[in-house]
Amino acid sequence: MANIKRLGGSCFWVAVLDGNVVGIVAARGNEEDNTVELRRMSVDSNYRGKGIAKALGRKVLEFAVLNNYSSVVLGTTAVKMAAHKLYESLGFKHVGVVEHYALPGMTHSLLERMFFQLRYHRYRLQLREE
Repeated sequence: MANIKRLGGSCFWVAVLDGNVVGIVAARGNEEDNTVELRRMSVDSNYRGKGIAKALGRKVLEFAVLNNYSSVVLGTTAVKMAAHKLYESLGFKHVGVVEHYALPGMTHSLLERMFFQLRYHRYRLQLREE
């Protein structure tokens, strides 16, 4: 796993296997509430089910602990149960859902309302009490 860049409480990791990038994850620290947000985790579909996403998630948790953050949060519109099970296996607790979530750039047109009814799930992992 390569630690690509660390900038002001944020970090980006790349999972490389046999010289190929097979997964990525980013973490962004928020000093105001002492949390880290797990962002943009993705694993190449040809390499899913091999523990790569779990290893990437653990990197974010390690980053949070080493930098004394009190919790890690994430939000997802994932519809696949495997993604939700992954977060829970890492220790995250489901803390809420936003119905009819609109992605950035959506206009709420009739077609969008008919075909893009997304649920935005929020998760939190408390590392320590403040």
